[in-house]
Amino acid sequence: MSEYILELKGITKIFPGVKALDNVNLQVEEGEIHALVGENGAGKSTLMNVLSGIYPYGSYEGDIIYNGEICRFTNIKDSEAKGIVIIHQELALIPYMTIGENMYLGNEKGPAFSINWNETYGEADEYLKTVGLEESSRTLIKDIGVGKQQLVEIAKALAKHAKLLILDEPTASLNEDDSKALLELLLKFKKEGMTSIIISHKLNEIMQISDRISVMRQGEYMGTVNKKDTNQAELAKMMVGREVFLNIEKKQAHIGDTVLKIDNLWTSGEKEMSKIRGVSLEVKSGEIVGIAGIDGNGQSELIEAICGLRKVEKGSILLDGKNITNESVKKIRKAGLSHIPEDRNVRGLNRSMTIEENIVAAQISDAPFSNGIMLNNTKMLEYTNELIDKFDIRPRNPQTLTQGMSGGNAQKIVVAREVSIGGKVLIASQPTRGVDIGAIESIRTILMDVKEKGLGVLLVSADLEEIFSLSDRIIVMHEGEITGNLQVDEAD
Repeated sequence: MSEYILELKGITKIFPGVKALDNVNLQVEEGEIHALVGENGAGKSTLMNVLSGIYPYGSYEGDIIYNGEICRFTNIKDSEAKGIVIIHQELALIPYMTIGENMYLGNEKGPAFSINWNETYGEADEYLKTVGLEESSRTLIKDIGVGKQQLVEIAKALAKHAKLLILDEPTASLNEDDSKALLELLLKFKKEGMTSIIISHKLNEIMQISDRISVMRQGEYMGTVNKKDTNQAELAKMMVGREVFLNIEKKQAHIGDTVLKIDNLWTSGEKEMSKIRGVSLEVKSGEIVGIAGIDGNGQSELIEAICGLRKVEKGSILLDGKNITNESVKKIRKAGLSHIPEDRNVRGLNRSMTIEENIVAAQISDAPFSNGIMLNNTKMLEYTNELIDKFDIRPRNPQTLTQGMSGGNAQKIVVAREVSIGGKVLIASQPTRGVDIGAIESIRTILMDVKEKGLGVLLVSADLEEIFSLSDRIIVMHEGEITGNLQVDEAD
């Protein structure tokens, strides 16, 4: 019998006008943690969708060999029946259903009209203990944080008797503590004999837990290396095809007048610990002020209040001397604020619209794109093509729907739109979350360029390395309050 639990041979997948996978081969050893890395759009998720039956047999060329048997999955149920379970980056949980209901949705214990709920919740509780969750399986999904929701997805996979677990960017939205807990869980599963494939852009995590690493670039398989024989710089070069520099050269800041002033701000919070309690801060032109802290300590609420997305209960927000407290989003943007939101799918993009429509969305009623009555389609197209070239957005067709685009290129659309508007202040909230190493380098360079042009930048990031790399000054938040305000060279 083969030493490989899984072999993918000659996998080719073509979408209209795009060869997403080009004769890809992959071998996974039983009981290993196998990492799959590459830039956004390299074909990693497409390959896993082929493996899991999301793209059914007949829609691709090549063979899937699992446990020595050629498999021709026509849907995800077929692959799950073999013990292959995929957990996608976008969590597939229903907020107003319980943990147990989510875990057994489509996999119910008993007939649809006669589900044995005692057995369901009892079994679910056992799987929750396995993944380290103390919550009852009768708890609603909306009442637990995103880190615990990711663990619920893993418990859900265990309930399907997973033997090969596929995780697509499992730590992309997690804070450092939750990420650490999840990685330790995967190492525990490995000791128990489970095989895992992990897709991730976080090379430090890949180097921490994987046994072997396979690299893809633009739909092609570039090779597999043993972790002990490589390093992050070599992996990045294999992924991108050139040297990648994440520590952007920080030029001397030419700091000007205050462009954003927040005084004694109070707002509600999603949780008690994230209420904003008397926050005061300033951002000057030509500087990047980084906000550091564990996710859920009020950073999101603060940004929402500044942008007009959350009501201010007390205090004031001044943008270039103008009071914008509790003004509409449109008025705040007109006053000179641009915003890269932390979740591009919720507030950054309309995924049912094209690249062009998303690029011009914030300026659609302004000249030269409109005269108040008619749209100027020629100017819209010219502007979109200009930004596509400048920010290296792929594919380069302005009429491409954004719903099918990779995370990195989707994020580039948001960044391109927001930094090209101009104005006085740019708020960049988790700007490189869930994007590949090449896009991280590009976005960080763009933020430095924005600073040099004289904008004030307020950067929120859960990535401390990013905070140190870009910030001139660092503010630390904990439980809705500022607990530190220091120059970057004073911090460690």
